[in-house]
Amino acid sequence: MGKVLVLNASYEPLNITSWRRAIVLLLKGKAEQVEHNGRMIYAEFPLPTVIRLRHYVRVPYKEIPLTRRNILHRDGHSCQYCGCTGEDLTLDHVIPRSRGGGDTWENLVSACVRCNVKKGNRTPDESKMPLMKNPRRPYSSLYFEVTKHLKTGSHNEWQKYVIGI
Repeated sequence: MGKVLVLNASYEPLNITSWRRAIVLLLKGKAEQVEHNGRMIYAEFPLPTVIRLRHYVRVPYKEIPLTRRNILHRDGHSCQYCGCTGEDLTLDHVIPRSRGGGDTWENLVSACVRCNVKKGNRTPDESKMPLMKNPRRPYSSLYFEVTKHLKTGSHNEWQKYVIGI
């Protein structure tokens, strides 16, 4: 049936849950329905796509691990120099390691093999290869999960609640 975006009482995205769990939260009065997609359950209950908790839940910050997979996902599986997509992507250090560049969210980007070799041991300015967008640390651990659903177009009603993440 689908997934449901759970918002905190402050409308901040918290997590994604199953529609069954969302229904339980609604029936127990712990959440309210914010959005639905028009589908019905038991012919009278609209199937929620976004719910909001009635009481604020304090959530500790969760660090997103710096992995190859997460860098590729952040960059949309495309080369940040030429924009090509494909399976043969590598990671490139914007400031080369030999020049003091480290393994950080702000210094790693996905790049095709051709652009990575062309850039070599230089900065983007020196190689005259500007980045399509500046790399940054994702704001939220929910970022990866939500963007997967938004890219498929299956949950367009989530868009207005996750703009900043």
